[in-house]
Amino acid sequence: MIIDLIADLQTQKRRAAVSRGETGSAPAMQIASDNLKSIRQDSKAGGLQGGGVIMQRRHLLVSSAMALFALALFALAAFGAAPAAATPCTNLSGLQLQHTTITSAADNDSGVFVTPSTPPTTLTGLPAFCRVTATLTPMSDSAIRIEVWLPKTTWNLRFLGTGGGGFQGIISYSALALGIQQGFAATNSDLGTGSSGCNPLYCGSAGNMGNPLAIAFGDPAAPTTGLFGHPERIKDFGYRAIHLMTVRGKEIANAFYRQSAQTAYFAGCSTGGQNALMEAQRFPEDYNGILAGAAAFNRTHLHIAGLSAWQNTHATPGRFIQPGQMTLINNAVLAQCAGQDGGVRTDPFLTDPRDCKFDPKVLQCTGSNVPPACLSAEQVTTMRNYYAGTIDPHNGQVINPGSERGNETDNIFALGLAFQERLPEPAFDGLFYWVFGPSFGHPASATNYTNFDFHRDVDTVDDQLAGTLNAVSTDLSDFRKRGNKLIMYVHDDRITGLVNFEQ
Repeated sequence: MIIDLIADLQTQKRRAAVSRGETGSAPAMQIASDNLKSIRQDSKAGGLQGGGVIMQRRHLLVSSAMALFALALFALAAFGAAPAAATPCTNLSGLQLQHTTITSAADNDSGVFVTPSTPPTTLTGLPAFCRVTATLTPMSDSAIRIEVWLPKTTWNLRFLGTGGGGFQGIISYSALALGIQQGFAATNSDLGTGSSGCNPLYCGSAGNMGNPLAIAFGDPAAPTTGLFGHPERIKDFGYRAIHLMTVRGKEIANAFYRQSAQTAYFAGCSTGGQNALMEAQRFPEDYNGILAGAAAFNRTHLHIAGLSAWQNTHATPGRFIQPGQMTLINNAVLAQCAGQDGGVRTDPFLTDPRDCKFDPKVLQCTGSNVPPACLSAEQVTTMRNYYAGTIDPHNGQVINPGSERGNETDNIFALGLAFQERLPEPAFDGLFYWVFGPSFGHPASATNYTNFDFHRDVDTVDDQLAGTLNAVSTDLSDFRKRGNKLIMYVHDDRITGLVNFEQ
């Protein structure tokens, strides 16, 4: 599939060059190098609302997939002929589109964009572009914010849709900037959750409870319920926002350039990967090429796995993994398994983690040794559960596969176990507030984040949300019949370690 996409793109590139009378073009790898340089220059730009520096770094983790997009697509996509004369940008403010309010249309010829976030960040090296903002209201309770950035003189006749991360709730400005730097007319959406006060990590919680890490990552002080009581906003988040962003974004681009894009691409990672698969499965006419990274396709079970991981480390005080111990475990994993799976013995990673049968019991304390230099018996249990995954306690069914050996890290920005266990409630558990309401944040209630039943409550969540949120259809026949291409990649163990590829 990758070879087919590359071949198609290279053919388009040759044809474009011939049509312009060119005898050659810049080497693809040089373009890729320039793309990655742009990403490094923009590494401080997250476009987040709230959460400070740490929230910005979280957003960069979600947005890092755009580097892979630059290598997989931008380096090969040909620039088309010079675009037709464009409609003045400000005229777009009066554009009439179904269920759409254009809230602004403004020229930006400065090469710089300051994000409307707290704190603001500055994106540089931008071409002159028209920035259009709009709110989409397909239903009376919907409020989907989108932005469309349109390069004025460097358009490559292509349209780029970009995805979100976590619960989104914000606009991914770095994705828009990267898009127009490569000549694309680019669009992004807050997925319709911003109107409910959501951000990438939180869309319902019991409040930050004064926890410094929760505060730093944007958990509000007061309890919130996210999309509880808003079924149409759940549909917007699940699939509708990205589709309508695409439709309206193309219409806005058509009005500006007075012609349609020749080709449309979509790129997203994590939630953006789920957005990508929803597009391929539900709306195969939207994009010619789709890049789906670390797709959160089985979303309900992914979030259930987060609950399980938090409960695992909070079952007793002794189950907590202390600072530095994940590095201790990772070193032991590599010492046992590196090189035996086709990789190099000195590699600081595993080539095929499935080949590693490391048992954390080998690090269990003996004699006078005590944690953190070794693992207690309870900590061994924590790590065994970590690798085993989320299991139905009644029938042994795997709800979600566990994390791969070799992924252990003390880096909280990886949003793994070291991050999860230090929070007052599970990360990303806002989804369960959408089902159970505010009582999910009360430890004394029948169903809450401390006593979620991994047999009974799983079905309750799936019955209400799976049909809307999970991109699990295996029927891509309509997408394929159109000659469209789909590339999937994995790089995020919070998701890849929870994907059962054998299924």
